[in-house]
Amino acid sequence: MNELKFETSPYLLQHKNNPIYWKAWNQDSLQQAQTQNKLLVISIGYSACHWCHVMEHECFEDNDVAEIMNEHFVSIKVDREERPDVDAIYMKALQLMIRQGGWPLNVVCLPDGRPVWGATYVNKQNWIESLIELQALSENSKDRMIEYADKLQLGINHIGLIDAPDVENPFDLKITEPLIAKWQKSFDWEFGGPARAPKFMMPTNLNFLQNYGSYTNNPELLSFVDLTLTKMAYGGLFDVVDGGFSRYSVDVRWHIPHFEKMLYDNGQLLQTYALAYKRTQNPIYKNVCYKTYNFIKENWILKNGLVQSAYDADSLDHQNKLQEGAFYYWKKEELQEILKEDFTWFSELYNINDFGYWEHDFYVFIQTQHINEIAEQYGINVADLNAKNNEILLKLKNYRNTNRQFPRLDDKCLTAWNAMFAIGCLECYEAFGDDVFLNSAEKNKNTILNTLLDNETGILYRNYKDNNVTISGFLDDYAFLIKALIKLYQNTLKEEYILESKQLTDYVIDNFYNENIGLFEYKNKNDDKLIATHFEIEDNVIPSSNAIMGQNLWILSIIFEQSYYKKMTQNMLKKVLPSIDYGSAFSDWLQLQLWMQNDFEYFVVTGIDALKLVQLENQKYFGNSLIFATNKQSNIAVFSHKFKPNKNIKYICNNINCTNQIEI
Repeated sequence: MNELKFETSPYLLQHKNNPIYWKAWNQDSLQQAQTQNKLLVISIGYSACHWCHVMEHECFEDNDVAEIMNEHFVSIKVDREERPDVDAIYMKALQLMIRQGGWPLNVVCLPDGRPVWGATYVNKQNWIESLIELQALSENSKDRMIEYADKLQLGINHIGLIDAPDVENPFDLKITEPLIAKWQKSFDWEFGGPARAPKFMMPTNLNFLQNYGSYTNNPELLSFVDLTLTKMAYGGLFDVVDGGFSRYSVDVRWHIPHFEKMLYDNGQLLQTYALAYKRTQNPIYKNVCYKTYNFIKENWILKNGLVQSAYDADSLDHQNKLQEGAFYYWKKEELQEILKEDFTWFSELYNINDFGYWEHDFYVFIQTQHINEIAEQYGINVADLNAKNNEILLKLKNYRNTNRQFPRLDDKCLTAWNAMFAIGCLECYEAFGDDVFLNSAEKNKNTILNTLLDNETGILYRNYKDNNVTISGFLDDYAFLIKALIKLYQNTLKEEYILESKQLTDYVIDNFYNENIGLFEYKNKNDDKLIATHFEIEDNVIPSSNAIMGQNLWILSIIFEQSYYKKMTQNMLKKVLPSIDYGSAFSDWLQLQLWMQNDFEYFVVTGIDALKLVQLENQKYFGNSLIFATNKQSNIAVFSHKFKPNKNIKYICNNINCTNQIEI
């Protein structure tokens, strides 16, 4: 029978009525394959994945396919967002087998879980032929399959491990300069971002580039960041009607998105645009932050403050058929009817023309001109046109919400993604001083601490759905939560947050750190083992959890004057830096390297007015600086002998000393 009806994952529940006898990933399912000596089919995807839906319809809803799979295989469905540990291992295998990756990720494995075949999307005929051939091989040439699995296992064990030469001074920024020069060769100087398609936003890259550009006084890098952020904000990747970014664009112009919206993208981009606003005071960046936050608030935030995961790429069109982007695109005639006399200038602003055309008479909004240029062209006052534009976008939002079917919602809450959202909110709070951002971040974090953290065992859970938590957290869950708690402490001066971050850090060291490798394992060492151990080192659309833990350790080493944390961070960076070939995959490691320079500054503010003073300081762009403050006598080491009653003092420190002080 199909057992997915007992699960909570929206992705797994999408498959609960398939004729396949699907099972969820658990020890009982894996044991069944070994007991029955059957090959495993492991199919991995996520709820917002368009091609996952296509393959489900073509293959997994088909009775002919079901007959083969049910008779000869034990079939397991995996939500990659709930079980990124499983996804990471089999993605390595897929890349070794076919030199590419993606979702749906389908592998066929020996009964012990070791893969022997893999593919992404496969149509019905090829899927059936592959399964029949693999089943025949397992019966007639089992030794060949085992031999192949053995060789592939060696590759899986090795991929991602670091074997880099020793470097005399790995913390010297001279290592970074050629990496940046090489990286710049891939810049798209017309539309921003990488000069290729599909085009991902990569907020971790943009954060580092603007920090590095500021630190090294490189206006070219800062100009590229601003070009990228502006072009991304101009749509169609950004939903100018209701806010929020789609996952990536299929073209180089950021025009036609792969329409799913993910919390991890939008949470990180809140931080990126808020940082850029601090640096430039560009109102476009502020508008993006508010529209993105309001989109998340209206669509995904639960009453308890946790945030749901995603909107699907697909939605029902006017013929009640699932179609990618159906909720978002517009027809020219439809816009003319809604906008009346405002259509002319609006169509110029958002390119309802050949440039903005998508397919099948559909248009996706994209700007190529600033609204001020349109105002001048049509002789309209800029303030009036801005107000009219906002009025029309609200009208289109209401029209869309009333007349179209919303995309399907992935309503699970994931700890790491929620922490990214909280970090983004706190950056917005610093930039704009609006309590709505601080309140959201604090409520979100307190719910995680009260609901997903087991105080007796120290275990942090990854997922929340319908008041249930079922999956032990992975390194990214701990790392991003620790980062969020540090930033929450910096903005509230509530010591319980920084003490909680230290407690979680010590738990991570005890349960994730691999002393032989010198890095953190992705999966808790006490949980059930997979066929290989995964160390997440490279940044992707989500930053490397090892790099984020390295950053956390460095900051906590300053706050608590903890030499063990500092030494651990130095060893991690010393291991990773010499192996870097392309900077874009290691931007959070390079950010950590910036912080470890001897002239890196951090500020310590003490006094009864410390919170108010920190709020003023945080509105400025400090890129590579950190601020720690207290408004009382504190036992935390960084404040030792620094608090003086009736005085507000700012200490200017670096990684060598902390001697300069200013009374404020």
